[in-house]
Amino acid sequence: MPINVNDPEYTSAEKDFHEAGTLEEQLSALNKMISHAPKHKGAENLRQQLTTKRKKLLSQIEKKKKVGKSTQTGIKKEDMQAVIIGLSNTGKSSLLNILTNASPKVSEIKFSTTEPIVGMMNYETVQIQLIENPPIDSDFYDKGLTNTTDTIIIVVENLDQITKIEELIPKAFGNKILVFNKIDKLSENEKRKTGATLKSKFKKYNFVLMSTKTKEGVEELKEKIFTSFGKIRIYTKQPTRKEKENKPIIMNPGAEVKDAAEKILHGFANQITETKIWGPSSKFPGQKVGLKHKLKDLDVVEFKTR
Repeated sequence: MPINVNDPEYTSAEKDFHEAGTLEEQLSALNKMISHAPKHKGAENLRQQLTTKRKKLLSQIEKKKKVGKSTQTGIKKEDMQAVIIGLSNTGKSSLLNILTNASPKVSEIKFSTTEPIVGMMNYETVQIQLIENPPIDSDFYDKGLTNTTDTIIIVVENLDQITKIEELIPKAFGNKILVFNKIDKLSENEKRKTGATLKSKFKKYNFVLMSTKTKEGVEELKEKIFTSFGKIRIYTKQPTRKEKENKPIIMNPGAEVKDAAEKILHGFANQITETKIWGPSSKFPGQKVGLKHKLKDLDVVEFKTR
């Protein structure tokens, strides 16, 4: 909601509201905002919006007490998860639509996304879970998703939005990728200037200049999303299929053969009598290795059991 209030107490309470971790904390901050909101006639709309928001919060708190748990639907976290965040109408839904099998509602109406939307992105032979969080400037934004995810995809359409979003995610520690969207509206010279500014003033970010309209930058973004997790892909050799047609086992760097076996099935490592390996970590194709052999990205392993 647009707010032009110079009262520092109001500004502080507004910040507390956006950073609140519970509904009760939000309510406390909102009450402070209402108490410090301007009383003149020109602020009637603001006061009405704050009061409506308080009624909604009180209803949510009451409902939560009745059911004894959060009303937020749980989302099962996959091996690799990224959350898309940004202000309203920056192209988050269009981005999810392009990258995944999800079909979010794409609208020019503000705050049309009212709950997290999940999709799966295919990158080579791996699947990555992408979640579009409702607008960070809306009542529906799920801060917990942003704070606990592996990678955060920040979608903006101008440089001023970057600082604004940074202030709203102080406890988000996932790897961050900045997507500067709608470059189809920029000239080639404006693109160069934008890229140069991002490199100099926002160099801590891994960024992509892209357009969800023309799909420029999509493949670059997919690669950056995958590499942001720092994972390795391990394939199992099966007689009836080509190895790279199999869904890989996603592991952390430094993982050993035993770790891969245990991820397939708990206790599986105890049943293995022989392991052969092909790929970057092998000295030659089909090398026999032990359970403590360290794996590398794109290795192919074959297990023989009792």
